[in-house]
Amino acid sequence: MEQPAIKLEGLVKRYGSGAAAVDALKGVDMVVYPGEVVGLVGPSGSGKTTLLQCLGAVIDPTAGRISLGERVTFDGEWKIRDLRELRRDSIGFMFQAPYLIPFLDVTDNIALLPMLAGRPNGEARSRARELLAALDMTHRADARISQLSGGEAQRVSIARALANNPPIILADEPTAPLDSKRSLAVVELLNQLAEKYRTAIIVVTHDDTIIPTFKRIYHIRDGRTHEEQGEGRAIEA
Repeated sequence: MEQPAIKLEGLVKRYGSGAAAVDALKGVDMVVYPGEVVGLVGPSGSGKTTLLQCLGAVIDPTAGRISLGERVTFDGEWKIRDLRELRRDSIGFMFQAPYLIPFLDVTDNIALLPMLAGRPNGEARSRARELLAALDMTHRADARISQLSGGEAQRVSIARALANNPPIILADEPTAPLDSKRSLAVVELLNQLAEKYRTAIIVVTHDDTIIPTFKRIYHIRDGRTHEEQGEGRAIEA
């Protein structure tokens, strides 16, 4: 059987201590495979963003185990010495707002992360152009961020998340600022790119437009996850 790209076992995140302690996560289990886009849904305050932050090594879990591919990254404590390197090289992030750098053009916004990782300028820019072509954005390669539409900016953020070929992308409400048509277009792109690059993608969402497109969904309630098969509905052009 294929090795999971992401495996969470009994993940706990506790805030505070003693009588004031609050368990935001109470033993979360999750598995995501390469090339798969999985939905993570639940009410506000249910622990969705906390889960992504633990998985993305942004905050420290309290207990449990995180495996990324064959590597155990957390098992009661972090097993990785350089968490910044882990985030940079192994995990791509997408957010509600694209958070692009306004004084750089589109290509440089995408190429910046590989360059920070030590890749030569020409190689990083070549990777940026490859991703822009995959996203049908070549014609905007030299555009400033202020010249982009909301949907175009979110495409650039997808390209940036993929720039270092990470095996994992964590997307926190990536379609929140978009209308239904553009939301579906973003999810279609994520599915295409997941399949092409064998990337495992978790999408946190409240968006009823895109929830029916997931083949697998994790519901999070009271700090625990419950898996169900999704509709996997085809995305209409």
